[in-house]
Amino acid sequence: MTMEVLQNKLQIGKARQELINKGASFIDSPLRSVMRKLGLISGVKMGDMVKSWDVLATINFLDGHVKKNEPILDIGCYASEVIVALSKLGYSNLTGADLNPDLKQMPCQGIIRYETTNFMQTPFADASFKAITSISVIEHGFDGQALLKEMSRLLQPSGYFIASFDYWPEKINTTGTQFFGMDWKIFSKDEVTNFVNEAAEYGLFPAGEMKYGGKDKPIDCTGKQYTFGWLALTKSA
Repeated sequence: MTMEVLQNKLQIGKARQELINKGASFIDSPLRSVMRKLGLISGVKMGDMVKSWDVLATINFLDGHVKKNEPILDIGCYASEVIVALSKLGYSNLTGADLNPDLKQMPCQGIIRYETTNFMQTPFADASFKAITSISVIEHGFDGQALLKEMSRLLQPSGYFIASFDYWPEKINTTGTQFFGMDWKIFSKDEVTNFVNEAAEYGLFPAGEMKYGGKDKPIDCTGKQYTFGWLALTKSA
């Protein structure tokens, strides 16, 4: 599958349980949440329960397409659960990129390479990665051309760009709403279609079937109800 859509809240809970079963769940337990609030533990608060479905879809895709020793980059990696989960699952060539200077507090220091950088203008060499992951990142300050140009440059031939993002088939207006000092987009079906068409100009194409339909709106943020989309593109050989 290339394009999938989160259909309901039940899928989130099922995905979290599967992550737990795999040993790939790194969000705080209820006990750790209380300890964190009391200041008894520190460090980066990892992941987000509502992103369980995205994280699992990404891990499952990589498991079927990328070898454990092949290089993977996670963009917007600060507090991202996926890169730590991949490390615990045996992936040994991992890099995380984010502008947040607190990357030095992320888990697996010395095992995962962390780089404080703008992921649209990275210092990495051409064709450095077999796969690039992005969990709920591209909808913030979206610049399709800059993103696709850099992802295409960084990917090896037959490599993969895998992204999850805020989504609803019909357009939801987010004008005036910002996160992290950047404009926020909830992608519509038309906008995803345009993004995929634009990706082809950079040698990036859908890795399989595209399914755009959404049933429920299990995500609620700043008064907007929507769901998540998940997309995998592959670079031409």
